[in-house]
Amino acid sequence: MGNPRTISLRTTSFLPTKSNKRIKAIAHEIKGLVKGIIDKRVEQMKKGEIIKQHGHNKGLSIDDVIEECKLFYFAGQETTANLLVWTMILLGQHKNWQDRARGEVLKVFGDRKPDIDGLNQLKVINMIFLEVLRLYPPVAGMPRMIHKDTKIGNITLPAGTFIVLHTMLSHHDPDIWGEDVKEFNPERFSQGVSKATKGQTSFIPFGGGPRVCIGQNFAMLEAKMTLVMILRRFSFELSPSYTHAPYLIITVQPQFGAHLVLHKI
Repeated sequence: MGNPRTISLRTTSFLPTKSNKRIKAIAHEIKGLVKGIIDKRVEQMKKGEIIKQHGHNKGLSIDDVIEECKLFYFAGQETTANLLVWTMILLGQHKNWQDRARGEVLKVFGDRKPDIDGLNQLKVINMIFLEVLRLYPPVAGMPRMIHKDTKIGNITLPAGTFIVLHTMLSHHDPDIWGEDVKEFNPERFSQGVSKATKGQTSFIPFGGGPRVCIGQNFAMLEAKMTLVMILRRFSFELSPSYTHAPYLIITVQPQFGAHLVLHKI
C-alpha cells in the first residue's frame, strides 16, 4: 500500500479550495457564453443539419463544438501573444530591424488607418515574424500518431506508433539554416520560406499537412496589425532588468517576463 499521507495531484482538482472553485466558476461562465453564441447560430439555421444536438455519427455535439471554440480562442490568443512578445524582445535587441520595420510601416500607411491590403504588403515585418517563429515557435513539439506503416530513411515505423515532431530541433538545425542558426536574421526569409529551408519541410511553427493550424493567417494578420500600431507610436528597447530565459509551459514563453522600455514617438 502507498503512503496514506500522500495524495495524487490528479485528485487535488476535486478539492473545494478557493482556487478550484474559481476555476470551475470561470469554466462554467465560458461554457455558458460559448453555448449562447452557438444557440443563436442554431436558431438561425433553418433545418439544423450541420450541428447535431445529440452527437450522432455525423456532425458534432454541442459540447464538442463548445470545446473546439474554447480551444480555437485560447490557443489562438496565447500563441499570437507569445509571437508579439518575442518580436518585441528581439526588436528591442536589434534596433536596426526595428527601424526598418517602422520605416516600412510609415511608407505603406503614412498617417492613414491600417487595412488588409496594406498589411499584406509588409514584407519586412513578415520576414521578422517568420524569423521570430523560427527561433521561438509557439509550440515546441507536436504529437502525432502514424496510421499506416511508414518508412523514414532506414527506419520503419509501424501503424499506431506515437511520435513527437520536435519543432525546436527542426528550426535550429544548422544543416538546414546555416551556421548563423542561433542568430536573429530575418533576411534569411527575404525570398520566402521554401528558399530559406532549401525546399525541405523544416519550418513548422503552425504544423503542416492536413493538420496545419487553420488560424495561422488570422494570427499573422492580427500580429501585424498590433505591431503596426505599436511601431507608429513607440520606439522600444530591452530594460537592463530583462533576463533571457525561454521557458516551456505548453507554449514557449520568457520565464521572467519581457521587460521593455518604451519611448513615445
